Amino acid sequence: MNRYEKGLLPVAMAAVIGCFLLSLSCQKADKPAGPKTKKIRLAVIPMGTTHEFWKAIHAGARKAADEAGVEIIWKGPLKEDDRNEQIQIVETMMDSDVDALILTPLDDRALMPPVAEAKARGIPTVIFNTALKGEDFIAYVSTDNWKGGVLAAERIGALMRGRGKLVLIRIIEGVEGNRQREEGFLETIRTKFPGIEILSDNQYAGITTETAYQTTENLLARFHDVEAIFTPNESTTFGCLRALQDHGLAGKVIHVGFDSSKKLIEALEKRELQGLVLQDPVRMGYDSVRAAGARLRGEPYEKRIDTGVFLATPENMDQPDMRRLLVPDLSILER
Repeated sequence: MNRYEKGLLPVAMAAVIGCFLLSLSCQKADKPAGPKTKKIRLAVIPMGTTHEFWKAIHAGARKAADEAGVEIIWKGPLKEDDRNEQIQIVETMMDSDVDALILTPLDDRALMPPVAEAKARGIPTVIFNTALKGEDFIAYVSTDNWKGGVLAAERIGALMRGRGKLVLIRIIEGVEGNRQREEGFLETIRTKFPGIEILSDNQYAGITTETAYQTTENLLARFHDVEAIFTPNESTTFGCLRALQDHGLAGKVIHVGFDSSKKLIEALEKRELQGLVLQDPVRMGYDSVRAAGARLRGEPYEKRIDTGVFLATPENMDQPDMRRLLVPDLSILER
């Protein structure tokens, strides 16, 4: 081997090695990338979005979504009695490539067809807060609304000492959760406190504070001797409270409401309200998202989840567990 050949040998070896490395690089480039994992997308469809109750549900849903690495799309009707808009939202979400629906049905029958369609299309539905007829959903996450009505009746009955006259102000027709609260209240009054007269139990206040205020005004004009009132949600409670305040009757007429807000907490502190039946909406939103995610991942989940119901009074409202329910942490919604 001459000097020229010796000089070429390292060059040749370098060329061979370079080609080999280039070949490996090309093989890697030609190899198709592994499939990307699609992020789970969940549509969360409440009855409304303005009340503090719905904001707390949203916070719980966001917390569960962040922990599980899934995406939630939060969309509810502008008005809590607009069944048609809620049905349209459900249909739009089904066409938007969501993996599951999480729904509070505005009507326990009207929402049956879209939920059945979702099932037929392979989109599971979790029902939360209030029930839906049929069996086309995979799980139901809710307060025991009947028990909530019972707690209100027991509180009012005890404060009235089993005698006197009261009024129940209903919300809207067609919502099973509302009906359960109202009927649980009435049955308990009738069976446990037969000495209490029910002056009115057939007036519906509607979905706004203003309509609840007017309904209360009408009832106060009809029944001057009313001694107690039960209002089964946030808007009826606040509307009724305002009417009682305007008539100088807040704190004189026994008033037990349902759910919480800043104004209602202030009224409870002043004893203008004698009780608030509380749900755990943060847990409700959290458990609903967890159930939907578990179903999509093929993991076990509970088909009926009771998120609890509680009674806040002026006497116990400062206890830590009660304060957590009265003033839920919504900070996650600001991120």
